[in-house]
Amino acid sequence: MLTEPFGLTRYENNPILAPKDFPGADAIFNCGQTMYKGKTILLVAVMLRNDPLPRIHVAESTDGLHFKVRPTPFIKKSILAHIGPLDNWPIDPRLTYFPEEDCYYIMRPGNSEHGCVAILGKTKDFETYEDIEVIALPHNRVPCLFPEKINGSYARLDRPYSLISDPHNHQQYGHIWLSYSPDLIHWGRHRILLAPWAQWNSTKIGPTPPIKTKDGWLMMIHGVSTSCTGQRYCLGAALLDLEDPSRIIGKANGYLLSPDADYEFMGRVPNVVFTCGAIADLEEDRLRVYYGGADTCIALATAKLSEIVDICKKGL
Repeated sequence: MLTEPFGLTRYENNPILAPKDFPGADAIFNCGQTMYKGKTILLVAVMLRNDPLPRIHVAESTDGLHFKVRPTPFIKKSILAHIGPLDNWPIDPRLTYFPEEDCYYIMRPGNSEHGCVAILGKTKDFETYEDIEVIALPHNRVPCLFPEKINGSYARLDRPYSLISDPHNHQQYGHIWLSYSPDLIHWGRHRILLAPWAQWNSTKIGPTPPIKTKDGWLMMIHGVSTSCTGQRYCLGAALLDLEDPSRIIGKANGYLLSPDADYEFMGRVPNVVFTCGAIADLEEDRLRVYYGGADTCIALATAKLSEIVDICKKGL
């Protein structure tokens, strides 16, 4: 029996993408998401049964519900000499459209023996992809961009952390940070933005690309809690000031979605709902969140955008 939804409501025909939808797949999960020429675009992570490395594929849809996954990988391990040795696990892309440059920037983690760095790439058409640079030291798994400059600078959210940590001590790691850059390559003015604040996110939190609303920047997050049975990933949100995103003007004290459906609880990594972003249909006052279930499939949850903003403002 599913718990009553709080904020986000699951699509009744979930999951919308599963391993059966891609030949040879062991998992198809955690996706970047955006709109392109009237289509919903997902950058989906795919694990094959006979390949030790994941890859990222483009999935596209005209209705946002039924997706076709392109068979050719869009992003694989980088062939660039300065990135390749650090890029051994291309998954979890964060996708941000930058209207000023008519460009889609993609941030993703790169794993190696040296730790997890952040890799920046870009595309204009979802046909060709270009790796740009390593833009964060290890360990940093979830960097993402604001979709416009803030006071003349690019702005980024990320979650640096130490692997040598006590997972029960949220004062030690798992915080969201804010930083700025003149060119997307060189980052500084680092400021801690948000630490875990509730039981459902007490171990760590991670950001996604902020969505601009009239009330502030809406930041969907994942939150992790730890118990004797392992870790549990839920989804939540916070609201940042439009002109000064270092100011938190609201946050959801309760989770918006927890792993209660069978496709969220059973899979490669049980007890997980995880998103790399969200799509705001502003004219329809609708928020669509395409999320990974148990690191195995992709599902959809929706809400009124204004209601999620209101939940953050009221601290519900």
